[in-house]
Amino acid sequence: MIEEARTANNVRSFGALAGTRERRESSPGRLSSGEFRPAQEGRAINQELAHAAGFTAGRFAVYYDVIEPASGPTRPTVVMLHGGAHTGACYLRTVDGRPGWAQVFAARGHRVVTPDWPGIGRSCTIAPEDHTGEVVVEGLGALLATLPPPLFLVTHSMSGAYGWRLLELHKDRVARVVGVAPSPPGNIIPEPEIIAESDTEVELQAGPIRFHLSKRAPYRVDRAFIDKKVVGDGRFFPRHLVDAYAATLQAIPARLILARQNFARGQIRVERPQALAGKRVLVLTGTNDIDHTRAIDGATARWLTEAGAKADFIYLGDRGIVGNGHMLMLEENSDAIAALILDWLEQP
Repeated sequence: MIEEARTANNVRSFGALAGTRERRESSPGRLSSGEFRPAQEGRAINQELAHAAGFTAGRFAVYYDVIEPASGPTRPTVVMLHGGAHTGACYLRTVDGRPGWAQVFAARGHRVVTPDWPGIGRSCTIAPEDHTGEVVVEGLGALLATLPPPLFLVTHSMSGAYGWRLLELHKDRVARVVGVAPSPPGNIIPEPEIIAESDTEVELQAGPIRFHLSKRAPYRVDRAFIDKKVVGDGRFFPRHLVDAYAATLQAIPARLILARQNFARGQIRVERPQALAGKRVLVLTGTNDIDHTRAIDGATARWLTEAGAKADFIYLGDRGIVGNGHMLMLEENSDAIAALILDWLEQP
């Protein structure tokens, strides 16, 4: 059972995020609840939802939010892992103020858990020199170990590689994984082209993007990177809100961003690909994501199939959905994409 917030002081209101009315509980382990009303027009969540927050125990303490039906979940728990430069809050509200995927999934009967990576957001502090993908996986794995199976895992971007490794390590608990524009595992990601390198910095070309990265200082995305990669040239990200969105982005620890580019072959790997055999996996990709093309993410799906997983690949353009960039959970048609994922998760 997940370790719920132990006191009312650990329960955080959604009021600042999406207009929720909260009723605080003083009993340990109880969830605060209230009727969810979106801050802006959009699909209403016509169900009372409950919220709790807390931390895992252990050396890499992870902060998490929990959203679920106030009457209790009727479907498996969904754990949503954010990507680089974000926190679990990216699943709580869209850029334009509508209910996030956490609320949409909860309204379908799921308990939804949205953690911050270890060392990111509200989770524990980790020394930069120790902040590796293995540490992130260990901390998230400790959270998964508190949750009753079967679990559904939804990953995005940088957390894709963490998800493949978590599936390997926790295959008895994790039943299905959805990778939304997911990073490939180190097993198949190519090494970047090194343009220049010193003891403290490296310039590299990783696919269509050139990075100037410190080997010690965290990477802070600039507006050019946001416009080219994060938002891209799609049609569903609300352009008038890019500045406000950009102000929320987090720095990415140096070792994590270097590993994502597979610098020095540092991307986290699946050590025993055979452990994925028989697991249901979905890779889902938009049409306007510069480094998550049909070919790139299709290769990830093929590798998963070769490892024995029952992998499906949804390229949104094949479903008549054209114009999504990288941040699918935040874009204007996020509900339609959530519905695709939910339908896949809930099929026999």
